[in-house]
Formats: sequence, C-alpha cells, structure tokens
Amino acid sequence: MIPEEIKTAIIQQLNGKRKITFLVGAGLSAESGIPTFRDKDGYWTSGSKNYMPQEIGTKKMFDVNSSEVWRWYLYRNSICRKANPNIGHISLSKIEKMIPEKFSLISQNVDGLHFLEESRIENLFLIHGDLRFMRCSEECTRELFNIPEGIIGKNWTKESRIPLDDLEKLVCPNCGEMTRPHVLWFDEYYDEPYYHLHKVLRIAKETGLLFIVGTSGATNLPKLIVENTANRQGVIIDINPNENDFTDKLKKMKNGHYWKSTSGIALKSLAEFIEDKIEKQKSIGIRYQT
Repeated sequence: MIPEEIKTAIIQQLNGKRKITFLVGAGLSAESGIPTFRDKDGYWTSGSKNYMPQEIGTKKMFDVNSSEVWRWYLYRNSICRKANPNIGHISLSKIEKMIPEKFSLISQNVDGLHFLEESRIENLFLIHGDLRFMRCSEECTRELFNIPEGIIGKNWTKESRIPLDDLEKLVCPNCGEMTRPHVLWFDEYYDEPYYHLHKVLRIAKETGLLFIVGTSGATNLPKLIVENTANRQGVIIDINPNENDFTDKLKKMKNGHYWKSTSGIALKSLAEFIEDKIEKQKSIGIRYQT
C-alpha cells in the first residue's frame, strides 16, 4: 500500500515538468540473491587473513596484490551472472517506458541487471561502475574493455585460483599493463568520465521527486544527490525495510518521507499506481507533461 502523501507527490510530479528520479543501491539486487558488500558473503579470506570489503576493494590492495583483487571480483562476477532481475528491476523498466522524458535511474549497482532485456533501462547512470568491464590500471586510455569471455564465463568460487594463462589475458590491449575491474574502489573518488559525477548532480537539481531505494547513504555522491534535490525543494522518499542515515535526515525535512517496504513490493506498487493514473488521464483526454 502506497502512503497517501506519496501518492499525492507522484500525481503532482506527473503533472509537473521536473524529473522523477530513482537512486538505487544494493538492497534492490539483494532480492535477486546478490549479497551486499557488508553481509557475510562480502568477506574474503586470503591465506590466513580475513579481509573486509573496504580492504580488498581498494587501489591500495590492487597495487600490492592485483591477482587477489581480481579473484574477488571474478567471484562476485560469477554471482551476478547467475542472478536474474527481480520485480523491482522489472518495475523500474516499466516506469521508464511510461514516463521516459521524466525518468532517470542513478544506480550504485555494478551487477549488470539493469541491462537485461526484461529490465533494460535507457536513462541510466552507473555511479559505481560496471562489473562486466575492465580498464587499464595505468590509465593509458579511458576505454573500457570486455573481460575475455573465456574468463568471465567460468564459474569462479571463493576457492578458485586464477591460472597464469588467464592472468595474462587480463592485460590492457593498448599498453600491456594489468587491467582492473571497472568499479569505484573504496579509496577512490567519484569523477565525471567514469562515474557521471557532474551529470547526476545536475539531474538531482532537475528532480522534483526522488525515490531512494535499497541504499543507506554510506557514500558521498548519493548524499550529494539527496542534498541537491532537497535544496531545490524536491520531494524525497526513502524506500527501505529498515531505517538508515537517509531516514534520519528526511524526518527533519518538510518534503522528506520514509516508506517502510522492500524494494520489490514498493516499486511494483509504484509502477501499477503510475500506470493507473496515466490511463485514467488518457481516458478523459488529458496528457501528462513531459
């Protein structure tokens, strides 16, 4: 059930000229069986040492032991390749098709589920990268490369070791240096060429209704997106089964709301509600502004 104040905000924005934007995080893909960085499957054992994600997913660790970092990301890639889009992904795709000119999706997820046919999104900005690609670790080019199919197609487990001949394929085609996964590491900064920093901040300023879905606001850019939307009097709705950093901030805002729900249930309800309102307007000859 959609709270009444959220229904009101949706109707107002459907009739307005500003964007309806979704900022999504790991909670969305968790419903597809993809573990988040911070659950028990996010940890990594190398030799006798256990690593936190914030340790293994770093440039510092890559510079010391690139093969170990690649092991972890190939394992995560195997998990992602086995996953299917859930009702939340599919509902977002349906919403975009109904309001394409208004819709933007800013995603922190690197799993590729937004690109599959039943969940394909066009107005999509990946602010943490895309696990399907690699790039030169020495920045000889900003070009992204496909991970060789013979490598990405394998079933990598936590126990898998990367054979030498596979490691030799994980090099930059331009300069021969080691490649890296195309993801934002914990000790790196957002930028525009790889992570759409300036573009998504502009989108936030153009947003009249922002849905935060399945993310707790642990990184800087999502926080800035929320701030930019709030500074332009946009309505912000946090969809999450548990209260988090965003929830506390929204409670203090005039236009902030918390909707206690899982992402799949909430997004399905939103898609159905938007479809119903658009159909009713069509039946009486009124067209929503785009």
